[in-house]
Amino acid sequence: MQRESFFDNAKFLLIFLVVFGHLIQPLKTDSAAVNVIYHWIYIFHMPAFIFLSGFFAKGSGSKGYIVKLSKKLLLPYMIFQVFYTVYYFFIGKGDWMTAPFYPHWSLWFLFSLFCWHLLLHLFSKLSPVKGISAAVMTGLLVGYFDTIGHSFSLSRTFVFFPFFLLGYWITKEKVMQLRTHLVKGVGLLIMVSAAVIISFYPDFSTDWLLGSKSYTAMGAPVFGGVFRLLVYLSALLMSVSVLAWIPRVSGIWTEFGKRTLYVYLLHGFFIQYLRQQELLFYNHPIDIIGFAAIALGIVLLLSNKTMLGLWQPFIEGNASIMKEKFFSNRNKS
Repeated sequence: MQRESFFDNAKFLLIFLVVFGHLIQPLKTDSAAVNVIYHWIYIFHMPAFIFLSGFFAKGSGSKGYIVKLSKKLLLPYMIFQVFYTVYYFFIGKGDWMTAPFYPHWSLWFLFSLFCWHLLLHLFSKLSPVKGISAAVMTGLLVGYFDTIGHSFSLSRTFVFFPFFLLGYWITKEKVMQLRTHLVKGVGLLIMVSAAVIISFYPDFSTDWLLGSKSYTAMGAPVFGGVFRLLVYLSALLMSVSVLAWIPRVSGIWTEFGKRTLYVYLLHGFFIQYLRQQELLFYNHPIDIIGFAAIALGIVLLLSNKTMLGLWQPFIEGNASIMKEKFFSNRNKS
């Protein structure tokens, strides 16, 4: 598949929103504006990211792909589960000790991504309509079981799988057809409306957007399925609205969009330290721009070639970047 700049541009924006959302999370109770921005981001940023992951999963099912997938996803998961456990201990974070399959913070995504690829074996045999309908129904039903939660990232795996499956089935041509002036106009209205609605309901729990808890735990044991269906619809509309505005032209941000896995795995070292030491404060709306600048700085730092070279052995299981740099320097000398 020929690489389309649009998708890397989208991944760059979404990984920035992941870091920015994690950065401002402790401050959402200090400011109505931060609270609105936080909820607004969380409606769509992971569903859209997971949709793109599904789009790039079209090669799943090839010979030996499970072994390759284990090396690509499960091995880094286990490595960083250990890294974060040790790191949390040293910075004094209370919940530093967890079971191997109780993912630390954002590491759930790696485990779920592995499971989504496996689920494709079953769901890809169904028609797109039947498969996505079954995935949505499963995502709605799991919320009624208290035993399905954070362990093994089971709840999030089933809750977010419809977006992965949708990405798997959609074609590049269909995605590009969404980038019309009409969709952009309606999308802009949807994005603004979402911000306004959130401002009127500031106490809406983000647990509904995280997909990791049962309906009983969120106080809706009976009608939780209806609420989750509304969350699905909101996430889909917001994802389409945001993606419609992503440019297709290549730029410096396009290259950074190819390195999102490194940012995703590493940004927690910065965010958790800032949280634990309580180094961020909100005093004025202009602070939000400062928070955005910090988040962008973290993304760019973790996307540079030197950082990639240092962490490649742990994330990709090889050291090709460092070898290339070493031999390049030797040739110059």
